[in-house]
Amino acid sequence: MKEDHLHAMRHSAAHVLAAAVQKLYPNVKLGVGPVIENGFFYDVVVPDHQLTEGDLKNIQKEMQGIINRGAEFRREEMSLEKAIGFFGEKDQDFKVELLKDLKERGTTKISDEELQDVGGSVDTASVYYTGDFVDLCRGPHVENSKEIGAIKLTKIAGAYWRGNSENEQMQRIYGLAFETKEDLNEHLKILEEAKKRDHRKIGQELDLFTFSELVGPGLILWTPKGTVLRNLLDGLVWKLRKEKGYDRVEIPHITKKELYEKSGHWEKFSNELFRITTREGHEFAMKPMNCPHHTQIFDRKLFSYRDMPQRYANTTMCYRDEQTGELHGLSRVRGFTQDDAHVFCRFTQVKEEMMKIWDIIETFYQAVGFGDLEVHLSLHNPEEPEKYLGSPDVWKNAEAQLRSIVENRGTTAIEDIGEAAFYGPKIDFIAKDAIGREWQVATIQLDMNMPERFDLTCIDEEGNKERVVMVHAAVMGSLERFLSILIEHHVGAFPLWLSPVQVVLASVGEKHIDYVKDVEKQLLAAGIRVEANVSSDTIGSK
Repeated sequence: MKEDHLHAMRHSAAHVLAAAVQKLYPNVKLGVGPVIENGFFYDVVVPDHQLTEGDLKNIQKEMQGIINRGAEFRREEMSLEKAIGFFGEKDQDFKVELLKDLKERGTTKISDEELQDVGGSVDTASVYYTGDFVDLCRGPHVENSKEIGAIKLTKIAGAYWRGNSENEQMQRIYGLAFETKEDLNEHLKILEEAKKRDHRKIGQELDLFTFSELVGPGLILWTPKGTVLRNLLDGLVWKLRKEKGYDRVEIPHITKKELYEKSGHWEKFSNELFRITTREGHEFAMKPMNCPHHTQIFDRKLFSYRDMPQRYANTTMCYRDEQTGELHGLSRVRGFTQDDAHVFCRFTQVKEEMMKIWDIIETFYQAVGFGDLEVHLSLHNPEEPEKYLGSPDVWKNAEAQLRSIVENRGTTAIEDIGEAAFYGPKIDFIAKDAIGREWQVATIQLDMNMPERFDLTCIDEEGNKERVVMVHAAVMGSLERFLSILIEHHVGAFPLWLSPVQVVLASVGEKHIDYVKDVEKQLLAAGIRVEANVSSDTIGSK
């Protein structure tokens, strides 16, 4: 398949990048180098030298030489002990650390990127030779470097080893890789167009949001105009939800550690939590998600089957301790707003409830100027059961239900193995923006695990307790991330109903000021968002 070959090609390009850096800087310490969207990166430390953008030209030239020479990719398996000694002799401390971690703690204690880098299993590691260069890796790779298509190194960024700010800081070299020069050039054109649409620049020009060093990176301050935009979007989502029988709820921004331990989030996301220790020594966290709180609203009393389903909607802030180097405008932040909703229902009600949510999603995305959404089924990977809560039977039932819903909707879905949430499978919706980029936006998730962990039940027709299921639904998801997509899609020229300023009145001279202000009052009374410019500037300037 073309996608499989493209993935192998990009993975191979990452190895060639590491080989080129090592050729130019023989004392380089190599981290990990995975495939990413449209390309690859490699994390490195070059002792006594700070790489700059100016170094990329020489590195890419060295890469192209390796590619043109036709280096073979050859795989070999080693015992972990042998691999530790092998890379230890080469002074590759990061590789040795990964190997020792794999040996001592097993595959579940290192990240997917790291496991991809180490390859093998709890007993063995796999290495790939690329000419004289050798690196840890699971593969796959192309057979010969001449199969690598068109490449371009793009930038250098900072990164911490293993994503931990307490570890050594590394440099991350990013690159693009495509099958042909034409494909690469087409992508570069898209990137150039994306620069013109950069939401950070447009958002500042339209005075929608700002940042403050005193407040902190990744924490957005919304201006009056930006707040209007947020409220209009959230207002539409709430209107659509209210029509489907949802009730609004509100929750605190912090919670005891025990809530997330019970839900399973603490073990899964503990490194991403902002933690708070009270004067009495109790441990709390800033909430990174809302679903565990909502379970406790449902659990406040025992509902009859006649009361089901219970539908809760909540637009509220969440917080995650993202690395500073990963922060990016509105799209990657530390404080974000989720338009969250959770439905607690009987299993027999799941299909109807998901169909209602699907209706809301379609109506909303038509209103904000996107066309048809692509549908994906995000499923678990049965070969990695340790990554998920619940038994195989629970997952089999949940995923069968989602396939049935997609079929009943009369559409088709792309199935993505391994992309499920840790508590349940998802229906994800992909929007395509004005320059052809794809974005995962709305999501509907079926959760049969959290109700089990919190023992959530209702009373059935016979008076017995019946386990309920939980449907998670986000229309925009993160409002901040969605707005970054929306701003770039429309280049700031929003549909009239959504524009923070719908009409601007400009006075021609002194004698027209009273009239302009009178018209402004009439438009405001009619619910029009209007701005009056009665300055002494010329009309051309205004």
